[in-house]
Amino acid sequence: MPGPRTIDVAERRARLGRQALALPAGSVEEAVEAVVALHSSDPITVHLSARARTGAPRADVERALYDDRTLVRLHSIRRTLWVVPASLEPAMRVGGARPLVAPARAKLVAAVAERGDVADPSAWLDRVGDDVLAAVAEAGDEGISAAALGKAVPELGTTVVYGGGRWAADVTIGSRLLTILGFEGRLVRARPLGTWVSGQYRYRVGPAEERASGDPVSDDPDPVAARASVIDAYVRRFGPVTEADVRWWTGWTASQVRTALTTTGAVAVSLEDGSTAWVSAADADPVPAPEPWVALLPGLDPTTMGWKGRDWYLGELGPALFDRNGNAGPTVWADGRVVGGWAQRRDGSIAVELRVDVDRSTRTAVATEAARLEDWFAGVVATPRFRTPLERELAGS
Repeated sequence: MPGPRTIDVAERRARLGRQALALPAGSVEEAVEAVVALHSSDPITVHLSARARTGAPRADVERALYDDRTLVRLHSIRRTLWVVPASLEPAMRVGGARPLVAPARAKLVAAVAERGDVADPSAWLDRVGDDVLAAVAEAGDEGISAAALGKAVPELGTTVVYGGGRWAADVTIGSRLLTILGFEGRLVRARPLGTWVSGQYRYRVGPAEERASGDPVSDDPDPVAARASVIDAYVRRFGPVTEADVRWWTGWTASQVRTALTTTGAVAVSLEDGSTAWVSAADADPVPAPEPWVALLPGLDPTTMGWKGRDWYLGELGPALFDRNGNAGPTVWADGRVVGGWAQRRDGSIAVELRVDVDRSTRTAVATEAARLEDWFAGVVATPRFRTPLERELAGS
């Protein structure tokens, strides 16, 4: 009986182009679905990742997030802030965010207990949380800022000590409680207080709170099904992926990952180095190379960050394009591999440096895309939150 078929690097790069890079997506929602979720730890990533796959103006992203709510911003796997399709929100919340609630709450309860002036810290936090949700609900769809919440619920300014010894620090319970309510899906981040480059958001009622109405959320998946849904989406968009890739992307245990892969019916294939990887059963056939394409992707773009094993598309460019904590900076792509980096200078112009030999038509296409990106910024200068060596060099800082 024949063994698993081999997917070589050329086919992996061909498959990567289907992340709305070789052919643009028809909408912001389709662009997000093409990569499962967008990283939102840096607010500019969401807009730039969507633009790279659609050419869409910032208003389209804001419509999807804040008006139509077809996209949702939430904390989930690896404690990361993501923007996900609304249809995937329950699975990302139950599978990725809900496991974060108990340890985060236990730590906050213990910190409140250490103060010694609250008789029942758990009940007190419940009451404060209810007051927060009442204030958020009263604010309506546009949301309420953390500062305004602090005035409406003064207990949010209560300080507690986190850490010990030289790492001990005074923090407000608001900074922790709002995050926990986000893990629970009871709060989500609404429009930013400033422009699209701002990471300070208002808060509005989250999907879980809207559906619950005081009762258990009946249409949430169970945790096993939730993890399977998330991994199925990841394998469909990023496959072939190794078990190490899946564990890195999700932060889940080997047992959880293996169970989910089995549940989804993922198909085993071999990579060129002989290792086992997985693709979706509906996507196991060979994929031909698309037409030539280029893209300028932002820092933390999900394509750049999508695998633990990156040599097949990154080569030796990692030290220049990633910071010491593993955060990707702005990258230049051509036909499924990284060929250089880019940065925005202080005057708003886009600087590009290619570090892989490419042909003239590719260089021309990169220059054209850089000019389009410069026009899209329309004079706004946005510095990535996580800066990398090549980005700093090109930006002149």
